[in-house]
Amino acid sequence: MSDQTLTLLILAAAVVLFIWNRLPVGSVALSVALALWAVGVISAEEAVGGFGSPTVVLIAALFVVAEGLNNAGVTTWAGQLLATYSRGSKTRLLIMLMVVVAVLTAMITTNGSVAALVPMVVALAVQFSIRPSKVLMPLAFAAHSGALLVLTASPVSVLTMETARDAGVGELNFFSFTLVGVPLLIGTIILVLLIGDKLLPDREPATALKDLSTLPSKLKQHYLAEDKLGRFWASDTSELTGKTIDRLNAELPADLHLLGVRSDGELMPMDAPLRSGDELLVRGSEESLRAFAQAEGLSLDTDASGEFATGLVTRDTGIAEVLISPRSRYIGDEVYPGMATESGKLVVFGLRRGTEQIESGRSIRLEAGDSMLLYGLWSDLEQQTRDPDVILVDSPDAIRRQTIAMGKRAFPALGILFGMIVLMSFDLVPPVVATLLAAIAMVVLRVLPVDQAHRAINWPTLIIVGGMTPLSLAITRSGAAESISNLIVDLVGGGSPYLILFGLFVVSAILGQLISNTATALIVLPIAISVSAEAGISALAVLMCVNVAFHAAFLTPIATPANLMVMEPGGYKFGDYWKLGLVLLILYALVGILLVPQIWSF
Repeated sequence: MSDQTLTLLILAAAVVLFIWNRLPVGSVALSVALALWAVGVISAEEAVGGFGSPTVVLIAALFVVAEGLNNAGVTTWAGQLLATYSRGSKTRLLIMLMVVVAVLTAMITTNGSVAALVPMVVALAVQFSIRPSKVLMPLAFAAHSGALLVLTASPVSVLTMETARDAGVGELNFFSFTLVGVPLLIGTIILVLLIGDKLLPDREPATALKDLSTLPSKLKQHYLAEDKLGRFWASDTSELTGKTIDRLNAELPADLHLLGVRSDGELMPMDAPLRSGDELLVRGSEESLRAFAQAEGLSLDTDASGEFATGLVTRDTGIAEVLISPRSRYIGDEVYPGMATESGKLVVFGLRRGTEQIESGRSIRLEAGDSMLLYGLWSDLEQQTRDPDVILVDSPDAIRRQTIAMGKRAFPALGILFGMIVLMSFDLVPPVVATLLAAIAMVVLRVLPVDQAHRAINWPTLIIVGGMTPLSLAITRSGAAESISNLIVDLVGGGSPYLILFGLFVVSAILGQLISNTATALIVLPIAISVSAEAGISALAVLMCVNVAFHAAFLTPIATPANLMVMEPGGYKFGDYWKLGLVLLILYALVGILLVPQIWSF
């Protein structure tokens, strides 16, 4: 058999396996590369060459940049803006959530923005007495239009840009995609407002997502009752400075209790002396706390109105609730509020046994089922609560992401994003260099720990790109792309270029409903280049048209991870997506087929 026939057979097998969805998509992608090598269509070096391509590196770096923005609290801040400015109007809520998720998608990709906003949107829907099913699908679909606002919002757009550059047919810059993304976002909002309510199901979800945005205040009431928390700052003039912490604790008034002292972010041991600038966290009545601050010459953390500014969470520190498991090694240990944990990095903020709250100053011997509220640095909480002898109720990372907006690393993160945009917008360096510099800066400036940067990389996406890139090469080299393009041109009669765009859009959109849009792009993009050459029309117009089609994955929940993310919390069934999805698919077709040629003329 010829290389062309072998390539087409492997292509067909790949599409069938993707649609069958019984094998991991990464395994299918890697098998495609190996199959092409086994039949002699490509060399062994070319079979693995996709993993060394600039595109794979660029996409990996983008995942790190996106995680940095998320970790810095940018997504939480956006969600809180949504909650603040959408109150009182369902229409305003829908408009705000679609705009916010689109802008977030432009910064941190579709999956990241939807995952970050789903819990907050569910909580808002409950507050507005709206079924989550009426707002979550518009959230996911608006994210698809947000993926077309800028180049880095979607790996598929990156592939489109790289294809145009490699083929020498022209340049697509950072904001080229905005020209179609903005009309699609506006059109999506209008259609959802006009007919969305009629096409979306009115259904309760089987299980509700947990809204953690108000959890700190609930835990404070649950463990501290009427007590307040006072955060004090030691000074040179305070008589307490120089005293050891255990002595300080012993000299406190009877109705106050020291919960911890931190110096430069580290929990201080009991025999350490108090130094100027150290932070003291003390529990007690508001009257006693204010009197203590005045008597000892301590600075009390208050807001502009003079009220206590101290909550359970800050940009640096947070809380985690754990339960003692039935066979925990901690059973029988004596604990009390204010003591340090075994590691010395966390403080026991509060204790409960069933419905009984353990008062400050009282100790108990732990039993199975007792609950503890732990306080410490977010990083320490995340690490220490992985202990198999306790049961973690809610992840510290999840609490932080839903409660702390614009953390202390938010401005460096936004500065890095701005710098990356400038480098790419003015083409000062290649895109892969700009994104790598941004990813490195996220780690060097400590916006993101190294291990979290590693976890942020979506390996299935990279494996699909690396594994399917050889197929794109084989489709072009074997002449398969030319044969398919000839077939498409013949089917539409070789007439109007709009018919050619229509044919390519339909093929791309159908594949995009069934398999990953990344895989679809790697299959269709070389064909699109060949079609444009065969028909004698602008390759940029063809590429942008199919790029719009790649993002029109609305008809099934399995089309994109974002669609799948809203399925359970929205209570959706498989057949719910196509109703509103089909209307939006038509909108995308109109933009891809009619508007794109007006921007990139034939």
